[in-house]
Amino acid sequence: AKTFAGLKFRGIGPALMSGRIADIVIHPDFPSVWYVAVGSGGVWKTENAGTTWTPIFDDQASYSIGCITLDPQNPNIVWVGTGENVSGRHVGYGDGVYRSRDGGKTWENLGLKESEHIGRIAISPKNSKVVYVAAQGPLWSPGGDRGLYKSTDGGATWEKILGGGEYTGVNEVLLDPRDPNVVFASTHQRFRNVAALIDGGPESGIHKSTDGGATWRKLTKGLPEEDMGKIGLAISPQQPDVMYATIELAHRKGGFYRSEDGGESWKKQSDYVSGGTGPHYYQEIFASPHQFDRVYQMDVWMHVTEDGGATMEPVGEKHKHVDNHALAFREDDPYYLLAGCDGGLYESFDLGEHWKFVANLPVTQFYKVAVDYDEPFYHIVGGTQDNSTQYGPSRTDNINGIRNSDWRIIVGGDGHQPAIDPTNPDIIYGEWQQGNLVRHDRRTGEITFIQPQPAEGEPSERFNWDSPILISPHDPARLYFASQRVWRSDDRGDSWTPISGDLSRGLDRFRQPMMGRVWSYDAIWDTYAMSMYGNVTSLSESPLVEGLLYAGTDDGLIQVSEDGGKSWRKIDRLPGAGEFFFVNDIKADLHDPDTVYVCVDQHKRGDFTPYVLRSTDRGRTWTSIAGDLPERHIVWRLVQDHVKPGLLFVGTEFGVFFTVDGGGQWIKLTGGVPTIPFRDLAIQRRENDLVGATFGRGFYVLDDYSALRSVSAESLKQEADLYPVRDAWWYIPRRPMGGRGPAWQGSAFYVAPNPPFGAVFTYYLRDTLKTRAEARKEDEKQAVEKGEDTPTPGWDALREEARELEPAIVLTVRDESGAIVRRLTGPAKKGMHRVAWSLTYPSTRPWTDHAQSGEDVEPNGVDRDAGALVAPGTYTVELAKRVDGKLIDLGKSQTFRVVPLRDGGTLPGAKPAEVVAFRRELAELQRASGGAGRVLDEAAKRLRAIRETIDRSTADYSAFAAKLRDLELRVADLKEQLSGDPRRDVVNEPGPVSIGTRLWFADAGTRSSLYGPTPNQRASYKIAKRRFAELRASLNRIVGTELPELEQRLNAAGLPWTPGRIVPGE
Repeated sequence: AKTFAGLKFRGIGPALMSGRIADIVIHPDFPSVWYVAVGSGGVWKTENAGTTWTPIFDDQASYSIGCITLDPQNPNIVWVGTGENVSGRHVGYGDGVYRSRDGGKTWENLGLKESEHIGRIAISPKNSKVVYVAAQGPLWSPGGDRGLYKSTDGGATWEKILGGGEYTGVNEVLLDPRDPNVVFASTHQRFRNVAALIDGGPESGIHKSTDGGATWRKLTKGLPEEDMGKIGLAISPQQPDVMYATIELAHRKGGFYRSEDGGESWKKQSDYVSGGTGPHYYQEIFASPHQFDRVYQMDVWMHVTEDGGATMEPVGEKHKHVDNHALAFREDDPYYLLAGCDGGLYESFDLGEHWKFVANLPVTQFYKVAVDYDEPFYHIVGGTQDNSTQYGPSRTDNINGIRNSDWRIIVGGDGHQPAIDPTNPDIIYGEWQQGNLVRHDRRTGEITFIQPQPAEGEPSERFNWDSPILISPHDPARLYFASQRVWRSDDRGDSWTPISGDLSRGLDRFRQPMMGRVWSYDAIWDTYAMSMYGNVTSLSESPLVEGLLYAGTDDGLIQVSEDGGKSWRKIDRLPGAGEFFFVNDIKADLHDPDTVYVCVDQHKRGDFTPYVLRSTDRGRTWTSIAGDLPERHIVWRLVQDHVKPGLLFVGTEFGVFFTVDGGGQWIKLTGGVPTIPFRDLAIQRRENDLVGATFGRGFYVLDDYSALRSVSAESLKQEADLYPVRDAWWYIPRRPMGGRGPAWQGSAFYVAPNPPFGAVFTYYLRDTLKTRAEARKEDEKQAVEKGEDTPTPGWDALREEARELEPAIVLTVRDESGAIVRRLTGPAKKGMHRVAWSLTYPSTRPWTDHAQSGEDVEPNGVDRDAGALVAPGTYTVELAKRVDGKLIDLGKSQTFRVVPLRDGGTLPGAKPAEVVAFRRELAELQRASGGAGRVLDEAAKRLRAIRETIDRSTADYSAFAAKLRDLELRVADLKEQLSGDPRRDVVNEPGPVSIGTRLWFADAGTRSSLYGPTPNQRASYKIAKRRFAELRASLNRIVGTELPELEQRLNAAGLPWTPGRIVPGE
């Protein structure tokens, strides 16, 4: 994987609607420091109240976060429980408890790796070594690390102190703020599979210990006697004997309970229980630290009680996203709320009357992605978890990048599988949950509801939460869609015909065993916000054989039709995959009519094994190609390169992998990518871009992956390689906000990066280019490991090491005539690397000692070495290495084109060659004038040194005074001719127009346009050129003749050395 780390994905967000927040902690001493646990996006930290963010958990083994806690005695110690705690159909899973001792800079896993979902962590305020972990345990299977665990040695070891059967974990744990040995915990019996969720049982309840968990009592007085589901708890900060509980019961009912005696007895205050998606998704309560009996309950609409639960009212969420999960308070502000919901973070400074959205947290959960073939840049559309279907550009033609305002909503709700007509980017298909399919008209913004409907007398359709839509590769007007049967439309969804019967097993989910038995109708079922069961989840049609269709279901079937749906062949077994697999993806091969791939998933049966299989006989037999994909990496999606048949990509639960040999070996692409699930992948064939939809970090784009087509075991044995170069767009970027990046909108303004402007060169090095010193130290390290001596290499060798230049890779760009137009340097370490050329000649600015200034770029981020734009045309890039100053050709080159992005502007301008020719002439004059400015500065410095030296010497002053003064005045005159009168400038008073001002006008008028020079700009250039010729002649006489003659006289007179003179003496 390290070999390919230089191929970096580009995260493009967006942060338009952010994503689900699981937990929030505000630092008790520094209220601008927040830690945010993102449900499926890692942990983020801000030190300036959300102005800027840093993801601090990206390199860990899990991305799904349940809770976050700060050590009360040392808030710099951060505890994280991985595995989200909402029991949703889409949640990821964790691998235990993590701790950071340095505010999130470094992490250590402290065990409970089989817990998978952690609800809460509590730390004794009197002893940091005493830690309690409420582990909900696996959602999809029995067993694992579930229950309440206690550590008395800071997480080195754990003891299970409360639990139940193999399906019962602990949802929450609370410590009495007066006595941390008094512990409260809510147990939670629950189990989910593909078909349903049972979110409660007889083992759910509230428990109390008064001896730090050594013994427990189940609290029952005043609590429901029936089976309970998810229970949320809170203790009043003002009167800790007062406790609150929200309890889920069957049929989406329940109630809010209050205790005044530390949980010994309870009184039901109201029937209120969280609803919306279902109580399993919320059921967390937060007692206000500022007002007794004020309690907030997380729900689709956040509720608050001011009287301990007797009455519950909506907090008020105008212009705020719904589905709340977390809430934090500031101790110093009783009106402040920081809420986390499915749409991200919101602040209120008036107890919820108004909300401020945190619009720079790109943690959207995308299920699926599609791309169009719009020109010049393509668009990306994706369906999200509760944040609609979002559509935006893969890049922009401006200097800022991709802003939130560049995105739009295609259709609301939970967005899922989209599609875009490959021949018309104005036709976009999207859907909200349960197969509610629409066609969006990009021109008008209108949407037409086109979901297939059963005929009269037919039963309701069973659509998956994420129903598959497919545009036929043989006709863009032909659509396939699926419920429990496959539908076909030949008029872009206006009308539909079913082309299959029920392709599922047709099982009744309420009659299937769960937790070891079949449950009553009155059990705590929660199927409201999940798929129907027994439906088609994936569709594919062979691009080589029209009517060769594949369908995969959620209950372990693959169906094949070779006649356009007239008949179907059922497959119910796959080698090693077990029964009732979920078909995440099925893909007909792009190059072979008989080959098909399938990605199946058993994680909802507790099996996280990656399953990827291939059939070369249209599904009759199958072979696993999962190969060396890691464990826990369930596979979501597979895409195949349209050029090289063996180049495949898969999106897994923790990243994206590729293979160049059809699955023999898989390699993870790690460049620029956090630990995150890639739920979907799409290839934009024109650009050779790989686009990934991540479930918790937005979209990622691997720009131009075509280099991977050249990768093989043999090719990687070469010393170096240089890969084909994509055409580069030639244009002047727009400046819609004035400045670059966020411009002047502040650091909180979110903007995602464009690809580098210009041409991008990709090369490979088999070995790192090392200096003599680096090679010696590596040899010495190996010798030490072997117990051998490491003698000093000798002074001559050390001298050579000290004088050696750093090695580098050099990329030389030539035009069609073979002339060098630019020379670039790149990394010299082994592996793949990318270097961008900005389509410019080298800068003509005078040399500056950047090593002393410490600045390689200007304050606005522009490369100092960039000069005038080159002309469109054909160019060649060559690869070489530079070792100790010697350039060695590596024998690799590629030819590419520079192509105009736009066909002119509103007004007809000059031809590109004329535009470039003028800019080059101008650059040459700027080179000369810039050099003249430096020469004048140096001459003035030499003259000043001469005057100071004469003043402190015993030489005859009159022998030098007249000539020295003459030269000083003439140099000052020339400086004013070149750059203007500084005395006038300081008071903004115009004077004679300087050469520099003439050049500035000619440059400023053409720098930001390809229109070409106007007559006015040409005239200004001509004036500057004529006047500069006169100035240069005068300056050359001064520095070439007159000043050296004066300095020779100083030498003859024996005056001390001054700058510019030769070494004094014989």
